[in-house]
Amino acid sequence: MTRLTKLTPAEVSAKIAASEIVLVDVREPDERAREHIPGSVSLPVSSLDTANLSLEAGKGAVFHCKTGMRTEANCAALATHTTGEAFVLEGGLDGWKAAGFPTEADKSQPIEINRQVQITAGSLVFTGVLLSLAVHPAFVWVSAFVGAGLVFAGVSGTCAMGRMLATMPWNRRAAAPAPAAA
Repeated sequence: MTRLTKLTPAEVSAKIAASEIVLVDVREPDERAREHIPGSVSLPVSSLDTANLSLEAGKGAVFHCKTGMRTEANCAALATHTTGEAFVLEGGLDGWKAAGFPTEADKSQPIEINRQVQITAGSLVFTGVLLSLAVHPAFVWVSAFVGAGLVFAGVSGTCAMGRMLATMPWNRRAAAPAPAAA
């Protein structure tokens, strides 16, 4: 398994100031829209197969996610997207903020789809259990159904609840204007 060298937030900040590296955010667009490190570029892990990251000659890449776990899990794939040196931001975005470095946040953006799925699934399971205890035992099937859906999502890599939540009004992004005809 390929390992990338970890750099502390202070080391990354110094390399950015010296124009030695490009900071690459591997989180999904909905996560990045809510908060990101200024000047970072987006390369979501989910689109690595089709992504085209081009860096200036002589510049390295420092990859980061929220905590560093996703980046560590995808080191081999990420390293193939740069011809220069490749590093990992230790602690990810959370480590960057804990070290006191700035981020750009837009709290008007909806929370990440994965978190919305966790909140919705947890609420449905909890409600099913409460209703099965207080109203009728058959309500336990609500919890069983949600649990089965989560298992299916984990095994198949597709999440019906996530897709449904993505279509909700609070998650809809305004369509980009069509390019003007020449």
